[in-house]
Amino acid sequence: MNNSFFLNERKENRDLYIDLLKVTGSLSNLFTNSENPYLYYRAMENIFCKAFKANNLSRSDISVDAGKNGMGIGLKTFLQENRKSFQKIAEFNKFSYMLKWLKTEDVIRKVSEMRNERILSTQRIGNFNKMMYHLIVRSKRYMAIYEEPMDLIDINKLRIIDKKTDTTIHFTDTRHEYNFNMSKSTLLKRFYTTEDKEIYGFEVNILDDPYEFLLTKHNDLQDINRETDNIVDYIILPLYSDRTGNVEEKSGLNQWNAGGRERNANEVYIPIPAWIHKKKRNFFKYVTVDHKTDSFDVKLPNGLNLSMRVAQQGGKSLMSNPNLALGKWILRDVLNLPEGKLVTKEQLDIIGIDSVKLSKINDSLYILDFLQSGSYERFKDNFN
Repeated sequence: MNNSFFLNERKENRDLYIDLLKVTGSLSNLFTNSENPYLYYRAMENIFCKAFKANNLSRSDISVDAGKNGMGIGLKTFLQENRKSFQKIAEFNKFSYMLKWLKTEDVIRKVSEMRNERILSTQRIGNFNKMMYHLIVRSKRYMAIYEEPMDLIDINKLRIIDKKTDTTIHFTDTRHEYNFNMSKSTLLKRFYTTEDKEIYGFEVNILDDPYEFLLTKHNDLQDINRETDNIVDYIILPLYSDRTGNVEEKSGLNQWNAGGRERNANEVYIPIPAWIHKKKRNFFKYVTVDHKTDSFDVKLPNGLNLSMRVAQQGGKSLMSNPNLALGKWILRDVLNLPEGKLVTKEQLDIIGIDSVKLSKINDSLYILDFLQSGSYERFKDNFN
């Protein structure tokens, strides 16, 4: 069997994917006058997941945008320029203060280690056994599909190619080339998109007047039902203490370490700051005056459902039911921690996630996604 995700998909799925890309590209003059078809990255993600019936993970700030059959897929679209362009694959803003004091060799090693940990944590979050990039590369009235593995960086084979400026480091691990921009704390990877690597390509007919097309066809358009259309509200919760900014040693994700009684190593909860109950009064269906709830289903990024509830005094915790299920998933499967090891804020920042987004479908069903570091603070600022 071919290693290509696209070529291994059913023909009707491939045909739908190409048709949706062609239609979207044909409307390019709504946004630009270029002869290169326009494709917004969010549109690509939704088209990919619709055509291939993949799990849309773009809500989560992890290293892939979609998942299907144990494969995590990073989706990218960009213009065909020199057939070997650099594209951003990761940001490390939380560690910019630390990296600027390191020697060049130590910078690329640390960045490579953090990139690898983010790939590995994504595999654990989505329960993926393979990771790959799926690319749509655009040129004059044409789109081409490329795919390649999402490899870990080989730490033992790092070599600096050059350091053109004080802010840019060009390096390789013999398999791939990377650029790290010190000022922006971004890691870029070179993607080779030569003709011999092209999996599939097709012409795109860009309409001269897309407005006329839309006016004549609007009565024929049908609504496309998407899961995101059903989301009625959302909250963002920190995986750390809102009061201290750290993961407390005896509460939250380290609740198992609290005193008072013997506790299971998987006993955890996600903190719910008190202000959320005041600002989002209808988000949960409370059954007590102090903001507790009955159990409800939460869909995880790996596609599985977990029974959860709001519990403890003042509704301060989001817990699984049974309680140990959440800890097993977050501590063992996602963070890959051995029993007895404390969770720290630095560990969360290394993998780039320190918050969760809880999206409400109805009182009985929610969706949980991981978000990048700093997301909770930005969410909180909107209510202050």
